[in-house]
Amino acid sequence: MTEPFVREDVRGFLSFLESLPGPKLNELAPDEARVLAQTVYGQAEVPVGEVATISDLVIETPEGHALQARLFDARSDRGPSPALLFFHGGGWVVGGLDAYAPLCAEIARTLMLPVVSVAYRVAPEHPWPAAADDAEEAARWLAANPSVLGSEVTGLILAGESAGGNLAIITTIALRDRPAELPVVAHWAICPVTDLVTPYASASEFGEGYFLTSDMLAWFATSYRPDPKHWRASPIVAPLGALPPAVVTTASLDPVRDQGRAYAGALVESGVPVAFHEAKGNIHGFTSFRAAIPSSHADLEVALGTLAALLAK
Repeated sequence: MTEPFVREDVRGFLSFLESLPGPKLNELAPDEARVLAQTVYGQAEVPVGEVATISDLVIETPEGHALQARLFDARSDRGPSPALLFFHGGGWVVGGLDAYAPLCAEIARTLMLPVVSVAYRVAPEHPWPAAADDAEEAARWLAANPSVLGSEVTGLILAGESAGGNLAIITTIALRDRPAELPVVAHWAICPVTDLVTPYASASEFGEGYFLTSDMLAWFATSYRPDPKHWRASPIVAPLGALPPAVVTTASLDPVRDQGRAYAGALVESGVPVAFHEAKGNIHGFTSFRAAIPSSHADLEVALGTLAALLAK
């Protein structure tokens, strides 16, 4: 079997991760795993950088619990524009606003759009479908309360990475079927989880030694406890026709790579405009490892440029 291509900076980051002492993420209690994950993000990601606005928001859900969110805006004043709602990665267990702040700030700077990052409830304290419920409620709240952004909002872009990509897709489907007060004009799924049933080749090919492992995926699933056959866990099983245009970003060394590929293909078959880009030689979550993997900057630029071109149409 031919060895897969691995970038030099990716190889260096993988060696660093392998050298870390102590238990692996999936061998820890959830709170301890969140601390470890934040430490890795802090060492592997670039600083947040300058934006005109970073402010905390509170989203009140109909169920009576509040969600923390954070607004990033590179402009101090703006005309009418879409707003991007971002859902963080972390297997529905780890991750959060701080871990993904640098990425959200970069999205805001590059697209010159307001970005709202949402801290949905995480497992195992809040198993499926809590995260999916929160993502949908956050989108509906923002559509109903666009004035919190201080400018006129013309529509929503739903985006997310890994588990957050899963939530972005699920929420896009939900708002197609029962529209919110603002339309969803596009969605962007980064290394998304789309299919918890099908045994794809990438899961076994890259399940060990490429950051996201089979053991970690199993731990996330055991914590989240989804119904794998339900579209709100495996959105690829839902009818996908009439969804807004999509950008799908994958990494070639990712065990969930084939899920992203399959979702992009299913969109094409359903007649949905989709732009697909795969970061060759890179790993899952690369958009948040740009200090450790500098070549990831170029991959992120391609994805954001593609999304900008899509929005311009």
